[in-house]
Amino acid sequence: MDILPDTSAVIDGRVSERVAADDVDAVYVPEAVVGELEAQANDGRDSGWEGLEELQRLADLADEGGIELEYVGRRPDAIEKRDAGEGEIDALIRDLADRHDATLLTSDVVQSEVAQAKGIAVEYIEPRTDDTTELTLERYLDDETMSVHLKTDVRPMAKRGTIGEMRYERIDADPLSEAEMRSIADNVLNVARTATDGFVELSHPGMTIVQIRDMRIAVAEPPFADGIEVTAVRPIVKTDLDDYEKADALRDRFTERQRGVLISGAPGAGKSTFAQAVAEFLNDSGYAVKTMEKPRDLQVGPEITQYTELSGSMENTADSLLMVRPDYTIYDEVRKTSDFETFADMRL
Repeated sequence: MDILPDTSAVIDGRVSERVAADDVDAVYVPEAVVGELEAQANDGRDSGWEGLEELQRLADLADEGGIELEYVGRRPDAIEKRDAGEGEIDALIRDLADRHDATLLTSDVVQSEVAQAKGIAVEYIEPRTDDTTELTLERYLDDETMSVHLKTDVRPMAKRGTIGEMRYERIDADPLSEAEMRSIADNVLNVARTATDGFVELSHPGMTIVQIRDMRIAVAEPPFADGIEVTAVRPIVKTDLDDYEKADALRDRFTERQRGVLISGAPGAGKSTFAQAVAEFLNDSGYAVKTMEKPRDLQVGPEITQYTELSGSMENTADSLLMVRPDYTIYDEVRKTSDFETFADMRL
């Protein structure tokens, strides 16, 4: 049997596993796959390095005489790379499988379905997942910890204390090694992708921001940062309007539906904490409430739907909400000019 893997199968390490089943004669690796892995590795993404390690395992198997290994096809051009999300590179890989009369090996369900529809022999393998939901960085947390700051070759730091009396302090005497930081970062990303209460909010080469339970966690990596860094922030207090001065006046103000309210203050002043108290008050008062957030980290009840950017734009989110017509919209993190323009368009 001859097989031709796509990028998903190589990254998951499924090709060498398949070879170990003793029924594979030849493995054809598309140059398009090598190009994707190389680009991911250059961007500092673990998936790229994992895929390159799998290619090395295949090379070792070929040297031992276990399989015939051949690199086939060509690198995708600039246009094909640009349109990768529309399936251009996947199409190149399918054509190669057909040309070499090889079984396409993939962990991509869409790739599998398209190949079957086109009459190409395909073997779909479930993508590998890590079922752990425990965060290793939680060992640094206690009831008074608002944020944890971890970085390669630096001693762990944290902000601890009560509201108004926060201290930025060392929480361990030993600096974290690169291997320890890599393990912590990988654990964060795995939990965000597999846990039911986690999701990836933002992902760029060198920076990933996730939300796991009540924690917003930023993972920075070279070349964007000068070392692996993980910053986890969480609320240590949840308030309601009764916790604020002039609570009765605030209630009257927020139910005057002819006017919007802009909450302003310095970073860390408690704007989002106050906003979520307002959202809960309005929801409890019988109003339909939605939020617009990036990232989505307001601690509100499940009755309040939390929206983020739609197709990369808060303007699109606003257009959708104008159709949904909630009674109130909470727009958290109004910072850029475009945010204020969207705020104005929403007539908040």
